[in-house]
Amino acid sequence: MPTPPPHTPLEDAAALLVGSFLLGWALLLLQEAGAVSGGLAGVAFLVAGLTPVPLGVAFFLINLPFYGLAVKRLGWAFAIKTLVCVGLTSVLADVLGHVVEVRMPVLLATAFAGLSLGLGFLVLFRHRSSAGGFGILAFHLQERYGWRAGYVQMAFDAGVMLAALAVVGWRSVLASLLGVAVLNAVVAMNHRPGRYVVR
Repeated sequence: MPTPPPHTPLEDAAALLVGSFLLGWALLLLQEAGAVSGGLAGVAFLVAGLTPVPLGVAFFLINLPFYGLAVKRLGWAFAIKTLVCVGLTSVLADVLGHVVEVRMPVLLATAFAGLSLGLGFLVLFRHRSSAGGFGILAFHLQERYGWRAGYVQMAFDAGVMLAALAVVGWRSVLASLLGVAVLNAVVAMNHRPGRYVVR
């Protein structure tokens, strides 16, 4: 098989913008539905719910410790693109809430949020980037050990959902699980080791 050409800088920039928008939109849907997400986004929801820190700011700050791993294991290019994506997502998550009014049943909102998160992750993964946090670790484990990123992310999400039970009501957690299931199904079915690799 011939080696596929690398993405151009313009393609990478467009992908980061599209992926970040999908993630920011998903976080808005979850926030308006009173639901939570898996991964570090879920942790950011819990922090924002317990403190006066805005969701976007919490998401950005919680991601900071993971950039060391990104640089060490996946390189500066991956780390910088991920930092840009997390910054854009953090801004969009807060800005969209001031310009968009969402009226949607909770289950529909969580399902669409999971779909948007999954699609956003796929766009970023294809361009050697991530949404930070557990995504960095999941990407690293897939690159090094061949573990599917979707299954790794699912394990982390399960831990976050258990922690959410102590903070939000069980109804919100049950609704959130639909979004988490959709998210991980999208990633697991479409992002496999050795497939769609750009060298």
